[in-house]
Amino acid sequence: MVPLALAHLATAQSPSGTKSSKQPGHQETPAQKAAAAVDNTRFARYTLTVLAGIVILLAAFRLVILSVRYIRTLTCLNNDTQRYFKMPNLAYGAVKQHLLYAPLFRRRHLRELHFGWFHLGYIPTRFQSLFLTAVILMNVSLSVSGIEWHGTRAAALSHLRNRTGTLAVINMIPLVILAGRNNPLIGLLSISFDNFNLVHRWFGRIVILQAIAHSIAEMMNVIDRGGWATMQLLFRKNDMFWTGLVATAAFIAILLQSSAALRHAFYEAFLHVHIVLIVLSLVFLWKHLENTLPQKYLLVVIFIWAAERLIRLSNLLYRSVGRGGTKAELELLPGDACRVTLKMARPWVFRPGQYAFITVPSVGLWTSHPFSIAWSNNSNDEKNPDAEKGYQVTADDILSSSQEKTSMSLIIRRRSGFTDKLFEKAERSPAGITTVSALIEGPYGGLASLQSYGTVMIFAGGVGITHQVPFVRELVAGFASGTLAARKVVLVWVIQSPEHLEWIRPWMTTILAMDKRRDILRIQLFVTRPRSTKEIHSPSATVQMFPGKPNVDTLIEMEAENQIGAMGVSVCGTGGLSDDVRAAVRRRQGVRNIDFLEQGFTW
Repeated sequence: MVPLALAHLATAQSPSGTKSSKQPGHQETPAQKAAAAVDNTRFARYTLTVLAGIVILLAAFRLVILSVRYIRTLTCLNNDTQRYFKMPNLAYGAVKQHLLYAPLFRRRHLRELHFGWFHLGYIPTRFQSLFLTAVILMNVSLSVSGIEWHGTRAAALSHLRNRTGTLAVINMIPLVILAGRNNPLIGLLSISFDNFNLVHRWFGRIVILQAIAHSIAEMMNVIDRGGWATMQLLFRKNDMFWTGLVATAAFIAILLQSSAALRHAFYEAFLHVHIVLIVLSLVFLWKHLENTLPQKYLLVVIFIWAAERLIRLSNLLYRSVGRGGTKAELELLPGDACRVTLKMARPWVFRPGQYAFITVPSVGLWTSHPFSIAWSNNSNDEKNPDAEKGYQVTADDILSSSQEKTSMSLIIRRRSGFTDKLFEKAERSPAGITTVSALIEGPYGGLASLQSYGTVMIFAGGVGITHQVPFVRELVAGFASGTLAARKVVLVWVIQSPEHLEWIRPWMTTILAMDKRRDILRIQLFVTRPRSTKEIHSPSATVQMFPGKPNVDTLIEMEAENQIGAMGVSVCGTGGLSDDVRAAVRRRQGVRNIDFLEQGFTW
């Protein structure tokens, strides 16, 4: 993403002050420069117009899907068979099977690529790949179209320099929008931050390559006109020239440090260096574009980036400061995990699928990580411990918890960095429980809804259960009160050891005590590394435990054979589990009406 360059540079001179004899051909005429400027502006508008058109199309598609689900929910409230919605739309099924749900190649998508200890990232889906390819081809086409390649070398290089520089700055607008946690397109299009972050990274690569092309074209032109000596002179004397090169160098540094291997190995360091490089590039780019039209585009970029940061800071202060502040109770759990219960200064009305960014100053003031909210309680829950003792809890009791949330809980699995330090802090505390001050930013997510499906299968792998438990709670409560379409819910949880059941035991006790739970919910637990067969026992017909890994395809087929209405299949877990569930759902498109919902944190 680099600067616009020295379009207004005077004829290059040698160090002796005489005109260089290396100047090839003629410079652009004023008419040619004006025409090139018009092209640059027009192509910049083309880029934004095309992207806006894509957003409008996706929004229209989203509106249709939401309308269908709303009508389906209303229709199925008093319909226990839901036969009409069981049948698939063959055309839409083919689109889901071969485009929307399809990995780029065979079945690998969220299972990460590795080279030894290095993480190499993820393979995009087929739809993501087609979209990214179209964006790349559009930018290549706009970068070279209308340039007089058969004219003088100087004119072609000048035109290419200005074109790529203008497009680089224009592409920074979607770049910063897609990077934001408060990106308005997330809610509008119901596309997760995870997916937008993928597109953000590719827009970043496009911007950097255009900036590099912009800089190379300018340097070639300068060398042609006056040699290396002239370029050295300009670097020392011309602010536009040297600030542009510094901005380009910052962009290249961003490209290198944003590689998947470095990002995953040193995420916290990556994030801090990334922000510093962004600020550095914007400062020098602003100076480079002084008194030019693209500086106005850059002003939009800076405003969006700064506004999003301000919104995040305001959110964090609102949720965490005042009213005694936000406190986090850390409780050590088996299996290298920690339950964190947040007593929030200003809580929000919780929805399943939401997550928040957590900072614990005593562990790391500048580290902020996302975690799924697994459970929420209000003051009534705390005063009435019946749910924890196994007494029956009514649907009204559960649904009323959407009022005045006072605490929210999550499970953090011990890894490296922040999670390791948090675990150690709880481990050093008496009885493995301690309370610390915390800063909360959120909520984010909560886009998915399973309320319109007659049959719901929910897969979780390990700590991925934290994302799925709220959906189970909502579906069971909604079934009891007759406010949703669900008639059959199956939770499949894959864990390494039975001790991991302790992570969600109090919450699952509440769910199992809910009114009409036995009529709708079945739970299947798969223990992949049991110490002995004695650990594997099924408490009841509706809560079963099995050794080994599940055969995902068989499980989905068993439910699809007796499917009620439309079927929604949700997964949150390891990349391998997600890819297995995706493959099984794809295989049944055109046979059953089945939708696939996936939650991942791949950034």
